[in-house]
Amino acid sequence: MVDFDGYRPNVGIVICNHKNQVLWAKRCGQNSWQFPQGGINENETAEQAMYRELYEEVGLQPKDVRILYVSKHWLRYKLPKRLLRYDSKPMCIGQKQRWFLLQLIADEKTINMKSTKLPEFDGWRWVSFWYPVRQVVAFKKEVYRRAMKEFASFLFSREKDKPIEALKTRESKFIPSDKSKPSKRPFHKRG
Repeated sequence: MVDFDGYRPNVGIVICNHKNQVLWAKRCGQNSWQFPQGGINENETAEQAMYRELYEEVGLQPKDVRILYVSKHWLRYKLPKRLLRYDSKPMCIGQKQRWFLLQLIADEKTINMKSTKLPEFDGWRWVSFWYPVRQVVAFKKEVYRRAMKEFASFLFSREKDKPIEALKTRESKFIPSDKSKPSKRPFHKRG
């Protein structure tokens, strides 16, 4: 499904843990890392697509997460010319994404990259909140920056005024880190 302007509707998913870290996933057989994401099917809402992709890509179900925030607008990026499929009709020139910020409420052992026969990721790790903005492939950087800035604005303003349920404990406090390094813990293999 491609819109009139050539963009495929899509969802992006940022999963936070209680230590101010986000799940960073490694693409199968590549040294390429990104947030889980995927297309919205016809007759499917963005939220339904998010839950489907959440299960397909990281094996999590609705009971395992809490939606904290959804981006207010579609965020778009264009694909590089080398990735365009000129023979497909209608031609897709990029993605328009609705972004979801989720809190993992289940044990991290619930994360399972092998929940489908053709997994997209073969590993994952927790990284600091801002790390993905600097590390994602160049053509997605601006969308990641905008999504994370919107999420940070929501999280950090809510902390000062009226914390959301998930952020009430001291250890759940979200603070942006200038040290954009992945956690020292090695990344998790599939499963």
